[in-house]
Amino acid sequence: MVHDVILLQVPLPKLEELQKTIFSSEVLEFIAALHRNFDKKIELLYENRKRRAVEIKNDPFIDFKNSPERRDKSWKIAPLPIRLQNRHLDLGDVSASNTAHFVVALNEDVQGIQVDFDDGHCPTWRNQLLAFNNINLAVNGKLQGAPLTITTCPVLMFRPRAWNMIEHNILVDGKEAIGPLVDFAVLMYHNARKLYEANSGPYFYLSKLESASEAQLWNEIFVWAQKEFKLPQGTIKACVLIENIFSVFELEEILYALRDHSLGLNCGIWDYCASIIAKFGSRSEYQLPDRSKYVNMDRHFLISYLRLVVSTCHARGAHATGGMAASILKPGSDGTDDESKAIISEILEMKLKEIDCGVDGFMVYDARTVPHVNELWKKNGTMPNQIHRKFDCNVTPHDLLSIPSGGVTMEGLQNNIAISILFVYYWLAGVGHFFYNGKIEDSATAEISRYQIWQWIRFSAALEGASGERVTSRLVEDRASDFVGRAHRRLCRSGAERKRLTAARYMSLELVLSRDPPEFITSYLNDNHKFRTLHNKALLSSL
Repeated sequence: MVHDVILLQVPLPKLEELQKTIFSSEVLEFIAALHRNFDKKIELLYENRKRRAVEIKNDPFIDFKNSPERRDKSWKIAPLPIRLQNRHLDLGDVSASNTAHFVVALNEDVQGIQVDFDDGHCPTWRNQLLAFNNINLAVNGKLQGAPLTITTCPVLMFRPRAWNMIEHNILVDGKEAIGPLVDFAVLMYHNARKLYEANSGPYFYLSKLESASEAQLWNEIFVWAQKEFKLPQGTIKACVLIENIFSVFELEEILYALRDHSLGLNCGIWDYCASIIAKFGSRSEYQLPDRSKYVNMDRHFLISYLRLVVSTCHARGAHATGGMAASILKPGSDGTDDESKAIISEILEMKLKEIDCGVDGFMVYDARTVPHVNELWKKNGTMPNQIHRKFDCNVTPHDLLSIPSGGVTMEGLQNNIAISILFVYYWLAGVGHFFYNGKIEDSATAEISRYQIWQWIRFSAALEGASGERVTSRLVEDRASDFVGRAHRRLCRSGAERKRLTAARYMSLELVLSRDPPEFITSYLNDNHKFRTLHNKALLSSL
């Protein structure tokens, strides 16, 4: 059999040499080897996900495993290197394809940067090339405006695409490549040795894992890659984002699977809530109320989730980190105006609650809030972490799935519609996150927004204070039309942008009216003909 790796993209104008460097023959060989070693196991992962999705619809009960890893209270994860002892603050949603934003992040007084190829990043071919190149330059001290040595930068926490994402621009042995494998391969090939020699990595965030078996697969990939690069076993460290309802029932097993490579677990509220609807939401008892009014970390199901993650991690010597503060200050503000002070105060109040719950760190998006959050840690966390704090935690399956009471508001519905449409609009433009009503919005908020609309239509949810009015497909279509009408005038400056916004409206409606909606909005968009046409016009004629 002839083995081939084919780049289906003709090099973009002015990026020809860059593409040759990023995807050299050696890199392509490494991508191929990675796929050939793990392709069958990844196919099994996809099959297991499908099987479990069917099983949970027929039998919605879920429980913790009675596993050897859970019963054995003696084991702990491997010790962490000095640069990972303090995980107080990361900057989140940093797409390295945005050079200016990436440079700002590299100069900030934070412990880490979530260098994102997932929730906050749109994986167009151009964005991939620019992101890989900017990372390479930063690691080698050659990125203009960034520190001259990677040792003085915050640690780079690479978040490759999740397992649901396919790289349509690369064929390996006749099959489209797996998105996270491509990201991992390129990042490792160009940067692993230099990061290791600088005592600065390579470190990763792993998103959207659904089980310990998926964590075990990543562990096998790490072991294999470390052998390939002649790195000591355990050099790679990874934080698993617990943003899937299935994964919270396998925390012990996930930590154990990655015990030599683990740097703990992270909580992500909106992906987690969206996964509850994805897995259980076709049943009316799992209808999630207006998230802006009734869903926050004070709710029983979410505080139970956070406490379980913290207690499990600390019992095993691992860090537990909280979510990202998505609020942003108004443009040009230095944080001293009254509006900015109120936003900062709200962020600090929210993050103090997480510190009191025992988290060892969390993320913010707006770099202008960093000094204030650092001061919060100085006052409330004198040690590098809180792993010494142990908690007795008797969380039950019922605690994790006790959906809060509450209704649906017109304001909440309209907010969800706007975020759903705008996320698609910006993705079609090649942008993975955007600002709306003073917050950063990415695929996590887009997921929960479109899933809630779908669920409210499905169960004809009553609107609070609306004299018996309910959420219907007609109501959603009308509100979507109203929003796009206003946004056309405010947002769009060209005919192409107006067409893209109109397309985003209809694509969003397709998602919320679907009988069986796709589980991931990013998969839906990444596989969509319109997106691929807009960003992949230079496909080889052989296609």
